[in-house]
Amino acid sequence: MIIGRILGWLITAIALMVAGAEILASLEAGAYRGLAIGYLWFKIDATSLNLSQAVIQRYIHPLLWDPMIVTVLQWPAWIIFGVLGPVLAFLFRRRSRRAPTESL
Repeated sequence: MIIGRILGWLITAIALMVAGAEILASLEAGAYRGLAIGYLWFKIDATSLNLSQAVIQRYIHPLLWDPMIVTVLQWPAWIIFGVLGPVLAFLFRRRSRRAPTESL
């Protein structure tokens, strides 16, 4: 439970950092310049992106990669991380223990 909560908060922090980087890039360019999740993945590890594409297209289904995953990879990274982080933090939140109720 605590690992999921920590992971959620880390991903939320990454979302804030990516949003800050996107704001700085937009201010430098003078117009909106989004950082796509696919661009960040390519910059971090291009080999794993290419391997994922090959595995999904060959062994799962080609239509899963091209219209679906490619669309998600073009979304701004802060949106993906900004949704995933709080969802994980919420799902793995600390729950209070309730006192057992007596059955009648």
